[in-house]
Amino acid sequence: MKALGLLGGTFDPVHFGHLRLGIDALEELSLESIRWIPSGAPGHRHSPVASAAHRLEMLRLAIADEPRFHVDAAELESSEPTYTINTFKRLRGELGKEISLVMLIGMDSLLTLHTWREWQKLFDFAHFAVAERPGCTLNEAELDPNLKALYQERHTDSTTLCKTPHGHVVRFNSVPVAVAATDIRSRLAKNQSARYLIPATVLRYIESHALYR
Repeated sequence: MKALGLLGGTFDPVHFGHLRLGIDALEELSLESIRWIPSGAPGHRHSPVASAAHRLEMLRLAIADEPRFHVDAAELESSEPTYTINTFKRLRGELGKEISLVMLIGMDSLLTLHTWREWQKLFDFAHFAVAERPGCTLNEAELDPNLKALYQERHTDSTTLCKTPHGHVVRFNSVPVAVAATDIRSRLAKNQSARYLIPATVLRYIESHALYR
């Protein structure tokens, strides 16, 4: 049995950093596929700049040539704030309790995981896989004490992901791609080039709809 990866975000816009993370997770964690989950109104950050329809289309264009990537657009249709705990509950209702779900996050997200809504209950629904990059590895001293205790209890290696449906934390290596959506939006607002930061199909879409100008 292989596990299903979950990759959430605003994708405003989707860029090569997101895509590289997805490919690395597929290979490093032996995932069967990844479900990309664009958020509607994220509960922990500012509202996206581009509309839900635009972000969805850009994401579909970006992942079109990778058959193991799939889009889950369910949360774009809701006006309610998006919280991970609600996403997990929805997915368990759709997919059942036996499938292994693996939430993919970066090291920065792990450091703030204790601020997420009902964060300790998240492990009742899924595993967490944390991407490490050169110069960005985990220092447990930086973790909140409660999060540190949970991490030490639940940390394991990636072979566990296909054996149990939820409950563990693993780390995996990801190629460093220093790209941020905020920087891309800033460049576009200044009429600067975003080539080689985002897929060409996404860039053409942005230009044709005058997004982020």
